[in-house]
Amino acid sequence: MRLLAVLISAVWLCCQSVQAQVRNYDEMIAAGELKVAVYKDFAPYSFEQSGQPRGVDVELAQALAKALGVRLTLIWVPAGEKLDDDLRDYIWRSSPLHNQQLADLMMRVPYDRDYAQKRNEFGELENGHVVMFGPYQNEQWQVAYDRRRLDKVASVAVFEQHPIGVEVDSVPSFYLTSVFNGMLAGKTRHYPGVPQAFAAMKAGEVDAVMAMRGEIDWQVHEAADPQWALAQNAYPNMGKQLWEIGMAVHESNRQLAYAVEEALESLIRDGSAKTLYDHYGLRYDVPEMYQ
Repeated sequence: MRLLAVLISAVWLCCQSVQAQVRNYDEMIAAGELKVAVYKDFAPYSFEQSGQPRGVDVELAQALAKALGVRLTLIWVPAGEKLDDDLRDYIWRSSPLHNQQLADLMMRVPYDRDYAQKRNEFGELENGHVVMFGPYQNEQWQVAYDRRRLDKVASVAVFEQHPIGVEVDSVPSFYLTSVFNGMLAGKTRHYPGVPQAFAAMKAGEVDAVMAMRGEIDWQVHEAADPQWALAQNAYPNMGKQLWEIGMAVHESNRQLAYAVEEALESLIRDGSAKTLYDHYGLRYDVPEMYQ
């Protein structure tokens, strides 16, 4: 019992120590710094090129920091197995495995009520320590194809005959290998990431690639190949196909959320957000909140 009490005390002190790392809005402003978590190696959203940070999330974070009158410090986040893990490790509890400081703000978080209200087996909110807010982008699934080998994509059924590339363990991977009783699985090819899938299409290994629209737009923009086209097909039996991307802060830091949301709305309404996306060759749809 004594050992158990010591262990509980140690865990409590550890949690208290980590909790102290969460800065409030006044502390952030006094420090003149906004720490923003972005995913690493995730073009076109956040990545490094020639040693310089690039991507729509990076540039949006820069614009938000400027609007708040502070400098931006990026925290590069390796994607965990689940978003819940990332929110825990970089917003509210930190992780000794990563030896990582907490961020004030995290980009690319689903703006979704059902996800925000998700509960664990004990009936507790799984992300109760986090506030998800500020939708800044619409996202959806997209197919790009090579017209030299595929005339058009009227439906995903064409991939029973034509090979298509996807990122391993992604939603497109699970979808294409299971839809229509698995009849597309034989022509679905898996790659470590979307850039590798596009490299395979360039090499003629696959005739098409399926991924998030932003990733597809970026790869097509960078290739500048007039024979690469964007399909307009639907995705039957897929479930959610369109969603909004927003941001997250610690639940005690709502003042920061309000300030960021106000700055974000200005960037969207004056067209700055669309210009930023245009720079990377991405289509931009204004989130419903600002329409």
